[in-house]
Amino acid sequence: MYESRGKKYWGAAHGLAGVMNVLLDIELKQDEIEDVKGTLRYMIKNRFSSGNYRTSEGDESDVLVHWCHGAPGVALTLAKAAKVFGDDEFLEAAREAGEVVWRRGLLKRIGICHGISGNAYVFLSLYRLTGKEEYLYKAKAFACFLHDRAHTFICEGIMHKGDHPFSLFEGIGGMACLFLDLVEPFESRFPAYEL
Repeated sequence: MYESRGKKYWGAAHGLAGVMNVLLDIELKQDEIEDVKGTLRYMIKNRFSSGNYRTSEGDESDVLVHWCHGAPGVALTLAKAAKVFGDDEFLEAAREAGEVVWRRGLLKRIGICHGISGNAYVFLSLYRLTGKEEYLYKAKAFACFLHDRAHTFICEGIMHKGDHPFSLFEGIGGMACLFLDLVEPFESRFPAYEL
């Protein structure tokens, strides 16, 4: 179990999902493949009844739906596992995590780490993997929400612009990447995470 700051985190930024994501990019021995699959199965088995994923081992707070903590980052890793292993179990789990993002992913931030832009990338990943238009529609719906309302909501204090408003992970830099990736959705990649 990976530990950071005294906790056994599960998320993509500094947890199990991120570690598994990196391991999916290297050539693994058969026992290592089984370890990666086993870890992902453990996460799937121990997710919340809502379908969302824990922030850390033993955490019972089903609140965060961010790339860094919760279903979005895990969904990206599961989609990658489905592609690497050709495994329907991981594809189905990625789809289920995507449904959590669809239901709960319009957040009060714009960035890719813990905002709407990052959550939209879940749908782009599922679209690339499955070719199903419903996922492209969902990515565009999140992007349209940002395009139509983000500036106004930030000015009104309804949405948070990020501690670093122009940055890639917190601010409009990530939103700009999302808009650019929607031009060629089959070429899209979550910045610095999907290779």
